[in-house]
Amino acid sequence: MSFKVVIDSCGELTEEMKKSGHFVTASLTMQVGDYNIVDDESFDQADFLKKVAETPSCPKSSCPSPESYMKSYDCGMDHVYAVTLSAELSGSYNSAVLGMNLYKEKHPDAKIHVFNSCGASVAQTLIGLKIQELEKENLGFEEIIETVETYIAEQSLWFVLDNLETLRKNGRLSGVKAFVATALKIKPVMAASPEGAIVQLDQARGMNKALVKMVSYILEKTEHPENRILAISHCNCLERAVMLKDALSEKMKVKGILILDMAGISSMYANDGGIIVVI
Repeated sequence: MSFKVVIDSCGELTEEMKKSGHFVTASLTMQVGDYNIVDDESFDQADFLKKVAETPSCPKSSCPSPESYMKSYDCGMDHVYAVTLSAELSGSYNSAVLGMNLYKEKHPDAKIHVFNSCGASVAQTLIGLKIQELEKENLGFEEIIETVETYIAEQSLWFVLDNLETLRKNGRLSGVKAFVATALKIKPVMAASPEGAIVQLDQARGMNKALVKMVSYILEKTEHPENRILAISHCNCLERAVMLKDALSEKMKVKGILILDMAGISSMYANDGGIIVVI
């Protein structure tokens, strides 16, 4: 069976995924002050972070339209899947579902399914790779959906922010708290809830101590890591990502490891120096 996986641009694609012909990106757009930025191959992370730092207002994002999702579904493939960032964080999931329903009005037999990743970034990457793995095993459409939904439910996502300005700008952290946290070098250790909402687990003074705490949570909570891929995405901090990979791989054996630089939407959420781990 032929298949296509549409991943919204919060999810990073590996070079192999881009070359395979099975994956396509549905681009979100971002607004930073007076600048409108499309999160596609033209995205310039360094320039984006500079604009965010210079702009007093919080950056905003817009999800792909139902019409754009409809166009991506019209690809002549037997099976089509969409993988969106958490429905708790964006309207991308609802837009993808609406696009699917509109497409099916004219093509009622089309086999399309939209997955809510309940995460973001490399969580979506791993879901896309799981779909590809199951398609290559020639599983049926419904069996793939069921298996991937179980896989999503078993995923865990953690992240640490080095820069709290986005939290301050969007009102999730008061100016006083942000100032105190910055002055004391306090870094929050965050995670995604099973429903895909953001929760704070802990905090530490200094990035290294926060990363150590995150590693402890990951080691404590991860069952059967030998069957799972460890994925790390970073915003302009490759050295930190490699250090984190080394710390985790020393203490648990995993099936594989991915390290990717964040795309636009992930960079917007995590900001400069942010790091995400999914397993």
